Amino acid sequence: MTETMHDAGTELRATGFETLQVTESADRVRVRLHRPEVRNAIDQAMVDELHQMCAYLERTPKILILSGTPGNPETGTKGIFASGADIAQLRERRRDDALAGINSGLFDRIAKLPMPVIAALDGYALGGGAELAYAADFRIGTPDLRMGNPETNLGILAAAGATWRLKELVGEPLAKQILLAGKVLTGQECLAAGLITELVEPGELLAAAHTLADSIGAQDPLALRITKAVFHAPREVHPVIDTLAQGMLFESPSKFDRMQAFLDRKKK
Repeated sequence: MTETMHDAGTELRATGFETLQVTESADRVRVRLHRPEVRNAIDQAMVDELHQMCAYLERTPKILILSGTPGNPETGTKGIFASGADIAQLRERRRDDALAGINSGLFDRIAKLPMPVIAALDGYALGGGAELAYAADFRIGTPDLRMGNPETNLGILAAAGATWRLKELVGEPLAKQILLAGKVLTGQECLAAGLITELVEPGELLAAAHTLADSIGAQDPLALRITKAVFHAPREVHPVIDTLAQGMLFESPSKFDRMQAFLDRKKK
């Protein structure tokens, strides 16, 4: 998979991101968190820039690959996804900041993007970094991955999705170990718990993310978008919403083209 910067003059190039490195191709956008001097701590500037990315992807639906700073085998430097929220900023926030849901609003927006989101995780994915990963549809990790939510050790709670997403992802017993006892999972433990779906070496992480994106990209885009929306709909609206969504897809030109291509292949 070859990545190229978006053509000059388009929305992504014009933004001039400072905390993100963005590359784009026809069906996907890769966003690398880029505050390596503070282990990619999520500050207000990064939140604002990720909102800009969401706005673009809501208008121009594409697969999103989220990654962090890669390691350097020559220097022995480990990779890092995100070490959490920026503690210096977090310490100064008060009740009204908490009620504004700064991180939770962003992560919920990422979770609701029209097309699937893949988190490529290496090194630390802690606190807000872990909650950002929980909001993705897919997570791929490395043996060096360390994922957890140490918020209670700082006198706060993991309020950007971990208290409910994590329970859905790994079950209540392990979620309580992470949230209430400060357990940090290794990459292998994340795989065993189903928190990630694949464990690869750091040098293979982005290739694995792009391979998954290739599989997703081979599907019909409209069917993908509708399936993701229906999947996340509340239980009480099924099966009505499934039937209505299928009715929309049954009228899609792509449905006829893809089914005819399938029938043509069977004839050969």
